[in-house]
Amino acid sequence: MFFKQFIVKGMGCLSYLIGCPMARQAVVVDPKRDVQDYLDVARDKGMQITHVFETHIHADHVSGNQELRSRTGAEIYFMEGTPVKFDHKEVTENDVLEFGKVRLRFMKTPGHTPHSMSILVTDLSRAQEPWFVLTGDCLFVGDVGRPDLAGQELLDEQIKNLYDSLHNKLETLGPNMEIYPAHGEGSLCGKGMSSKPNSTIGFEMAHVPLLKMSFEDFHREMTSQFPERPKSFTHIIGINTEGPPLLERCPVVRDLSPFQVKKSMDEGAVILDTRDTAAFGGVHIPGSINIGLGPQTANWIGHVIEPESELILVVTGEDAYHEMTKQLHRIGYDNITGYLYGGITAWQEAGLPIEHLWQISASKLYEKLKSGSYGHFFDVRTKIEWEAGHIKEAKHLPLNELLKNIPDIPRDEEVIVTCAVGYRGNIAASFLQRHGFQHVHSLAGGMKAWINAGFPVER
Repeated sequence: MFFKQFIVKGMGCLSYLIGCPMARQAVVVDPKRDVQDYLDVARDKGMQITHVFETHIHADHVSGNQELRSRTGAEIYFMEGTPVKFDHKEVTENDVLEFGKVRLRFMKTPGHTPHSMSILVTDLSRAQEPWFVLTGDCLFVGDVGRPDLAGQELLDEQIKNLYDSLHNKLETLGPNMEIYPAHGEGSLCGKGMSSKPNSTIGFEMAHVPLLKMSFEDFHREMTSQFPERPKSFTHIIGINTEGPPLLERCPVVRDLSPFQVKKSMDEGAVILDTRDTAAFGGVHIPGSINIGLGPQTANWIGHVIEPESELILVVTGEDAYHEMTKQLHRIGYDNITGYLYGGITAWQEAGLPIEHLWQISASKLYEKLKSGSYGHFFDVRTKIEWEAGHIKEAKHLPLNELLKNIPDIPRDEEVIVTCAVGYRGNIAASFLQRHGFQHVHSLAGGMKAWINAGFPVER
């Protein structure tokens, strides 16, 4: 049997190719939208992808099931009753698929979504009993799936389903059963996933506090706060329910002159500037949003920008452009109409308006705080980060809260923001500039720079 895990770093999406080179056949489970990796591996091993299995309707990334069907003819399968609206086939509890030395058995494990499933995998060249289980979003390494995405009206039912799936289905597989989930570190589908890509049932049952709780305690914990649901989740669920459009049908991206970009801006386009914090701070297009290209880019775009927005990119080069469009397509932000040809230099040379986001050094900020000559100072990190150490004069305003509720302060007063290293600070600062704040600064290097400079923190 051939088995390979694929990881989308930052988003924490995990997908799988399982095949039998002898039978020249393979299946893909929970594919990402850009599917070339699966095609390359299958071709290299002399296998044809014949089936695509979705453990559930995903909320955090657009599926590649339509891309794979278009390019291989593979059939798409869900657990029975899954409310997708495109042509597909269904499996039911304990259905079995065998090809070559591979056996797959399907289990209903609802809780994350009402129709979630897990897949037991047996390598018949080694044994007749299952070797490992693909747990979808039911059981992660270090965490369990969040049950709130199906809606508040189903939350109690989903919590009960999740508890039953964990203990009456997965736990009964035995402590030595290996697990491979659909998500890992960086995903917003849970609270505290490990960076380790796989584990065992026994280890998770022994060391994940949620799995040792009574149902009453589990219910209490599952009705507490989860990671903020990005704007993109509802959009992605809709796309995955209807059937994702093929990437070849997405708008043709054009290289745009500065004046074409200006015209599109005037008509409502959003400028997404993907450069680093220092470059954006030096000069940028007024009203643009700075979300630098990095592992968590897609998650933050999902929080900040409306999914239907027309996007124009400011990038540092062709490689950055292709990487950013790939990340945007993964979360269903397909309305990318172009990029600024020649970059910000071309914009400046055209004589069009520019704006600055001044980066304030740790030493300069220290002097301002010491003398009391500052306006409003916000720390946009998470609660856990804040409690681990913060600047005395700062007010805690997590970025997710700031994005939902713009501070009710005069737009002409000074605002300083900080985060861990400056990335989220620049997102917050550019967002505030876009909403009319005239004197915004970001702490260069964030709290890392402040601490390295030897300045005090409180806990």
